Amino acid sequence: MHSSLFRTALVLGLLSAIGPFSIDMYLPALPQIGADLGAAETQVQMTITLYFLAFGVSQFLWGPMADAWGRKPPLVLGICLFALGSVGCAFAPSLGWLLAARFVQGIGGAAVGVVPRAVIRDRHTGVEATRLMALVMLVIAVSPMLAPLAGSAVLAFGGWRLIFGTLVAVAAMSLLVTLFALPETLAREDRVPVNLRSMARGCRVLLGDPAFLGLTFVGAFGFGSFFVFIASASFVYTEHFGLSPTGFSLAFAFNALGFFAASQAAAPLAQRFGLVRVMRLALGGFAGAALLLLGLAWAGFGTLAVLMGVLFVANAFLGLVMPATFVLALEEHGDIAGLASSLGGTLQMVTGGLLVTLLGPFFDGTPLPMVAGIALCAVLALGIGLLVLRRPLASLATGH
Repeated sequence: MHSSLFRTALVLGLLSAIGPFSIDMYLPALPQIGADLGAAETQVQMTITLYFLAFGVSQFLWGPMADAWGRKPPLVLGICLFALGSVGCAFAPSLGWLLAARFVQGIGGAAVGVVPRAVIRDRHTGVEATRLMALVMLVIAVSPMLAPLAGSAVLAFGGWRLIFGTLVAVAAMSLLVTLFALPETLAREDRVPVNLRSMARGCRVLLGDPAFLGLTFVGAFGFGSFFVFIASASFVYTEHFGLSPTGFSLAFAFNALGFFAASQAAAPLAQRFGLVRVMRLALGGFAGAALLLLGLAWAGFGTLAVLMGVLFVANAFLGLVMPATFVLALEEHGDIAGLASSLGGTLQMVTGGLLVTLLGPFFDGTPLPMVAGIALCAVLALGIGLLVLRRPLASLATGH
């Protein structure tokens, strides 16, 4: 592996991890936040949903900015907004204040969600881009494995407000990485001015591309399954199964491990068998595992061991799908990679946020509603995937 590829993956992975870190780190504190601010479970879950919605909608702004100004300026501005929102969360006197600060945090976090994908498209396409995306995801894997544990340690030491203070420090480090370790990958002559006409023209191209839309929504419902899990797991694991914040962090890390470990096999398998075949089989495995878990939970066998074990398998299959959906959705749109990345990210995050909002009233702290939501996402992802991949397009089949 070339050292430059690894260095790029490390830098982009560290930046991309800001968004997930801002969620995963405070998950162990959700019950404490509710008790401290006098909020019910569904109200506390809105701090996750609102972040997702802000993250999703604002991506539509960051992408065109990245196409017009280059990749680095939007990253710097976004990280600064993320830090400002984190300060607001740390000093929030009420749930309303916390929700507003999380919204600002989500707007800033969106910049580091959309721009790194455009950077990857600037440098690579096909299997090589899938390999780089998988490496980026490997770096991001530090977040769900370590962030909840770090949040539990901070929670024990100084309470939930200190968690958001820690995120301010994370933002400061990310700013330094952006300024001094990330090169500008979009040449001045390749930049596209921000104007409504060019954005509308680009959106018409993207929304008229069935492959782009299909792959985007495969990713949307794949991510949606994570959003459902994130919104309800802390209550299910701590209140239903009686785990401590540290125990929940370990269980959460185990469930995430399957996804990120499998994502590293995406590029080699795609190179050997073709992206279409790998995605079809992986989507089938994801849906099959999710439906199996739903059946077990419905029949009364939804123990902690069963939940963790089958979710590990389901997430492993999903890990084979997600890197390819990111890469293939942008494959034919290199000239508007920033807009394509932002529109795709907006559709995915808004879809996930709406899913959590719609399913939220059914979450009661028990495993069955959470598992049913994950199974619904898996079936929708499989159905859309089979439709968009039914014709073996040359670029999809070969990965080039």
